[in-house]
Amino acid sequence: LFFSGATAFAPSVKTTQSTALYALNGWKPDSKKFTYGLPGAVAPFAQGFDPAGIAERENLGTLKTFRESEVTHGRVAMLAVVGFLVTEAPFNFHPLFNAGGKDIGPAIRYLDEVRAVSPAFFTVLAVAIGGFEILRATKGWEVVGLENLKEEYYPGDIGFDPLGLKPTDPAAFEKMATKELNNGRLAMLGAAGFFAQELVNGQGVFVNLGLAQSSFDPSTLPVIF
Repeated sequence: LFFSGATAFAPSVKTTQSTALYALNGWKPDSKKFTYGLPGAVAPFAQGFDPAGIAERENLGTLKTFRESEVTHGRVAMLAVVGFLVTEAPFNFHPLFNAGGKDIGPAIRYLDEVRAVSPAFFTVLAVAIGGFEILRATKGWEVVGLENLKEEYYPGDIGFDPLGLKPTDPAAFEKMATKELNNGRLAMLGAAGFFAQELVNGQGVFVNLGLAQSSFDPSTLPVIF
């Protein structure tokens, strides 16, 4: 996230880059198409939704970096949404610590509970995230400066597919990539909404919707605010 997020906000430098690349998962950059023909444009915006005109101003290298950032953050957001829903009431599933079957409130407070149970967890988490980010960076980025993706790298395709779900047919791959993007975009909006709602009223998602009863006692948390 660090590399992709940082480069997404870096100043753009207009450079020329060959669009005569060999096919990457069936995709060949086409300067006449929206975002050079990368998947993600769907009805009712089949020609692309870009009210700020960013895609028209940026070159291929920059747009590939933006797409890498979008896909990565979308994947993290999808995991976050699932985490919110399964750990809060009424499910109260906590694989990282033992909550004793009690309702420990909204998911935005769970790291307080983890910190109290296992203080070393955050050190391990930071090292693990750093290691995965280094692997991702060396897979997709040019080594010098870590500012540009490799020409032969397809945004988001880090080669992790333990279940063999990646289609070999270009059309099928484009369809699956578009589905992932759309779900990731929705998840980013959803996760942001969950955070905002829980910060405002301190209630879990299902409790806030009236779909679950709350037995949460804030005084039981390790950190009170």
